[in-house]
Amino acid sequence: MVIGLPGALALTRILKSVLVQVSPADPASLVTATLVLSAAAVLGCLIPARRAMRVDPIVALYRE
Repeated sequence: MVIGLPGALALTRILKSVLVQVSPADPASLVTATLVLSAAAVLGCLIPARRAMRVDPIVALYRE
């Protein structure tokens, strides 16, 4: 997000030709995209972590 948001703002010239009736630097669009990508990242980490928490550590160490 630290690199992506300034990068998106830097590419406004390219985005301006693609977007219709929306400003490339529209705060609502940038915030929405940031929140959606952050939620996807959290879910992508949370699901495997919850699955790993169900495994008994002794059993996991014994099998390795």
